[in-house]
Amino acid sequence: MAKTVRLEPIAQQSSVETNGNLLSVLLNKDLEVLKECGGRGMCATCHIYVQSGAESLTPVNRREQRTLEVITSCKTNSRLACQARVIGEGVVVELPPGMYVNSLQDIEALIGRRAEQNLLHPITGAVLVEAGKLITRSMMKQLEDTETNSSFKVSEFFKQSSES
Repeated sequence: MAKTVRLEPIAQQSSVETNGNLLSVLLNKDLEVLKECGGRGMCATCHIYVQSGAESLTPVNRREQRTLEVITSCKTNSRLACQARVIGEGVVVELPPGMYVNSLQDIEALIGRRAEQNLLHPITGAVLVEAGKLITRSMMKQLEDTETNSSFKVSEFFKQSSES
C-alpha cells in the first residue's frame, strides 16, 4: 500500500510504496540528486532532514550511521534518502539547501560568477562556496589544496563502507 511523503520547503507531496526508499520520492519529483555512490549509503548527495514521522521510517543501519558521522551538516534528524525506507504515514522531510558538487570541474564554468546557492561537498556535505560569494580561480585552487591535503581519504571511506 502506498504511503504519502511531504517534501519541504518545496511544499510537495509524493507517494511511495511501503518499504520504498525516500530517494525514489526525490527522483519522482524530478529533483536533481547526484546519487554519487549509486544509492549505497556512502555519500552525502541524498542527505535530508526528517521534520516529522521518523518512527515511520526504517531504523538507521550501520553503513548509514558511518556516512552520517562524516557529513558536516548532519543533525539528529539527518537521514540518507537512499537508506531510509518508508513503513508508515506522516513522513515530512526537509531538503537541505545547496547544490552538491560532483567534481571541481563542475564549478570551473562558474568562475567569475556568484554562487546562486551553497555549493556542497558530495561526501561530507561541507559548504565549499557560500551562496552569494564570488567563485574565483584562487578559491578553486584552495579547494584543490583542501582535497589534496585532507586527512579524510574518500577511497578509504568507500573501502570501509563496502566491507560492512
